[in-house]
Amino acid sequence: MIYSNDQYFEAILQLRPNKREILNFVKQQIDQREGVFIVKEVEQKTGIDLYLTSNKFALALGKLLKKKFKGIIKISRTLHTRHKQTGKLLYRVTVCFRLQKDL
Repeated sequence: MIYSNDQYFEAILQLRPNKREILNFVKQQIDQREGVFIVKEVEQKTGIDLYLTSNKFALALGKLLKKKFKGIIKISRTLHTRHKQTGKLLYRVTVCFRLQKDL
């Protein structure tokens, strides 16, 4: 697993609850993707938060998790900054994946 020493991140992937199978799948996908790193992992009471260096990859990974593990995803964004040259607004994305409870 490649971790970045830099503290810069673009997205947070929240896994609820923290299942070993899902975490291993996510780390395997990140290893296969060039240029995407985990900045840090934070254990929460209800699961784990992974801080990633790519917004687009976090969104794609959320959709892939929903399809493979039959859960639900919630996507939110927060304004981070404005690009210095273009003036575009830059957002940080939070993707929350939650396993569905069996009925």
